[in-house]
Formats: sequence, C-alpha cells, structure tokens
Amino acid sequence: MRQHRDMQGGRDALRRAVTGLGAGLLLTAALPPFGWWPLAFAGIAVLDRAIAGQAPRNRALAGYACGLGLLVPGLWWMGEFTLPGTVIAMLFFAGMFTAGPLLAGGSRWRWLGLPGAVVLVEAVRGAWPFEGVPIATVAQTQIGGPLAYSVRLGGPLLLALLTVAAGIALSAAWERAWRPAGVAAAVVVAGTALGLLAPHGAATGAVIDVALVQGGGEKGTRAVETGKAGVYEAHLAASERIRPGVDLVLWPEDVVDVGGVAIAESARAAEVARLAAELDTTVVAGAIEGAGDRFRNLAVTWDPAGRILGEYEKNVRVPFGEWIPFRSLLDNLADLSAVPRDATVGQGPGFVSTPAGDLGMVISWEVFFPRRARAAVDAGGEVLLVPTNASSFSTVQMPAIELQVARLRALETGRWTLQAAPTGFSGVIDPAGRVQQHSDLRAQQVLHATVERRTGHTPYGATGDLPVLAVAALLLGAAAVPLVRTRGARGPAAPDRPPARPGEGRSGAGAAST
Repeated sequence: MRQHRDMQGGRDALRRAVTGLGAGLLLTAALPPFGWWPLAFAGIAVLDRAIAGQAPRNRALAGYACGLGLLVPGLWWMGEFTLPGTVIAMLFFAGMFTAGPLLAGGSRWRWLGLPGAVVLVEAVRGAWPFEGVPIATVAQTQIGGPLAYSVRLGGPLLLALLTVAAGIALSAAWERAWRPAGVAAAVVVAGTALGLLAPHGAATGAVIDVALVQGGGEKGTRAVETGKAGVYEAHLAASERIRPGVDLVLWPEDVVDVGGVAIAESARAAEVARLAAELDTTVVAGAIEGAGDRFRNLAVTWDPAGRILGEYEKNVRVPFGEWIPFRSLLDNLADLSAVPRDATVGQGPGFVSTPAGDLGMVISWEVFFPRRARAAVDAGGEVLLVPTNASSFSTVQMPAIELQVARLRALETGRWTLQAAPTGFSGVIDPAGRVQQHSDLRAQQVLHATVERRTGHTPYGATGDLPVLAVAALLLGAAAVPLVRTRGARGPAAPDRPPARPGEGRSGAGAAST
C-alpha cells in the first residue's frame, strides 16, 4: 500500500513538473521577439492549476519547472559569452522563481498570494544578484498589449501583478469560482484604465531635430575579434548622411574606443569634435577608455563648438558580458577570452544639459532597469537617450528585447526615447511607447526624427516601486492569515486539500469521514 502511494505521489509530482514547464513555455512565447502577449495569461493560469491543492514539494517542483521554461530561452543570450555562467544563471534564477508558487500556497487563498509573491520575486531579480538581471520577466510579456500602460501608474511591478491577476481570472473561471474571477478581472481592467488616464508629463513647447547613427556591419562579432578602427570609421562614414540643421546626433555605445589615453587627449575624440563643429550640433557618442584589466564605458557629449560638455559612466554592468562574476573560479572552467577585462562602475544619474536640451541617458543594459531611467528624468532629462551595442549577439533575441523594453521606459517616464545601436536595432519611441521608426539589422543607416522636449512625471516616476511592493506584501499577508488561523485551530498543518470540482460538495453519501 505504501509503495502504491509512493508511486502515485511520484506520478503526481511529475505531472506538476510537466505542467509547470508548459506554463513557463507559454510565458516565454509571450516575450519579445516571439511576443504574443495573451499567452502570458494562459501561462499563469496553467501554473495556478499546477499548484492548486498541492503540498509545498509539488508547488516547488511546478514553480521550478515553470522558471526553467521561462528562463532557459529567456537567458539564452548569455551563452554568447560563457556557457558555465549561463547555466549557473539559468538554474539560479529558476530557483528564485520557485519562491512565487511556494509562498502563494495551494488553497484558494493562493489567488491573493500568487500576485504578491511574483511581484516580490520580480523585484528581487531586478536588483540581486549581479546587480540584477531583469530579462525574461513577467512584465516584459505585456510590452505589446494594453496592460503595458499600467507602468505609468506603478512600473513593471504593477504590470507583473496585473498579468498574474489576469491569469488568475482565467484559472478561477475554469474552476467556476465566478466571484474571484470577476474581482481579478476588475482589478486588471481598473489598473489598465488608470494607467491610460495617468499623468505622463507635458511638452515644453520646444522640439529637437535628431539623427541616430548606425554604422552597420555583421552581427555576432566581439570587440576582441573586431578592429576598433573599422567600427569607428563605419560611424564616421554613416554620419556623412546626416541632414544639415539637426540639433542632436546620437552615436551608439562604445564605438569611440580610445584605449589607454584620456578621452579629451585622443585623436578620435578630436575627430568627433570636428564633426560636431562642422554640423553645428550637439553630439553624444559611446566611448571606451582604459587599459589593463579595467575599462570605463562612457557616453560623452560634445557641444556645437566641439567642446566636451560632460561624460556619463555606465552604472550597471552586464554580468558575463562586461564583467565576470566569480572570474577566478570560472577562469578554471571556461574560456573567458571574450570578456578579458571588467568594466568599472559609474556613479550618479545619466544627465547632461546641452544646447539641444536637457538630456537623460541610460547606456545599453541599463535600459532594463527602471531605476536608471527614473534617475535620468529626476535629474532633469527632457528626452531619454539609449546608446547601446548588441552587435555581439548573433541572433535577433537581444536587439529585439532591448528595443521593446525601451518602450516600457518611454511609457514610465513620459519621454521620447531614442536608441542607437551599431548593427541595430536603432529606434525612435514616443511617450506612448510606440516605435515610430526603427533601423534594419546590419544596415548602415541614419534615422532622422523631430521629438518633443518634455517635463513632469508619471505617478510611477514620482513614487517608484514602493507602493506596489507594499501592496504585494499585503496580498501575501492576507493570503497567509486564514491559513495560520486554520492550522492553529486544527493543530499540526496537513497538506493543502485540492479545491473541490465544480458541483462537488462535502456532505451526503460521497463525503469522507474523519
């Protein structure tokens, strides 16, 4: 009899794991560049069915499998740099995702706990470890859908909460629990509507004529394999296409590599200064400075007279791309020649006041961090610039994700957002999060646009993540209180019972005795 129960328990655990994996793959299929956002609701609903009525072990299995289904494809880009580091990151972050289903519980109170738990996990993943790796998140599944407007109100964490609530509405409807389904659906509709109506800054009345320069070239190339001069010369050549009269020229990240000399003393910086003077325009260009085992990743600004106005050093580095965590350990396990040195860490917001206007900046990887965009706007940024470089990635995954995530930053800040990349995608995004134009991959192009200088804040820009984190904690607490009371009244906790099927009762001939 015991052997039979063990076999039954093993089969049930396997079913939960397979169902959880399916839920994760549905979430992945909602992410860019795959990207059909309604699939995320189905993924959350499937995950909810997998943990319903289950003991902690089975919930953990379902959650871990869901995390793998989401994060193995979602973090695949890391494999371009180091396979051991990629595997470590995938396994670790999948384990972190497990906390959501585990904390939510298996009773119907999980419908309160699951949104709160997922929000808290997403918040932690955006800050720790490796300074945060907020890629392949629940919020990013909704970039192409109407729920995305909620980021004006509460940022990506509110968007994640509403996404989970939409999935819960589906799951509760499947269970014919119409009242919880209706409440969850109402929360989703209200959050989206309030986001649409939320303040999102205002135009100052001034506009900027901009040119985004893309030098072009093959993808899947790395700095250690590509001539620095070739990339730089390609952007000089592309700049010949710039129309006269522009106010701002944006070059991509790290195309002006000056080696061990100071930027102000380099020949390449002098050429960029001449370009600014010839065009009578402000130029912002990504630059690399430093020798030895450290380097600085900078966005440098030249005024129309060719003088350097200032520089912003990247604050948040790409793990396994710009620095290697546990380098001394991994050096014995893998070839780290693709990332031979580590970037230093900058300080302060990305902001510079120029003749073209007050400009906010986030460099490449920083576009995934709402806190960096908020800091740039808080400092006075009227337009948000994103010099980036995704040319190391041979697939379309990272360039596509990066451009799509920039849409969230535009919505959150109420700013026009301009992205320039050496091989694409470069793009122009309006404050409503719409991509007005973008480049082709590998092409040498210059995108011209006229954008508004804007001021003011969205509610999220003014408050940050704290209100949504407080709501998430309250939801988790509200889900835990009834369970604690029940266990206190009954003695030692028993495994969660599965919810009754529609029409099934606890009395009459079919009722079990205790």
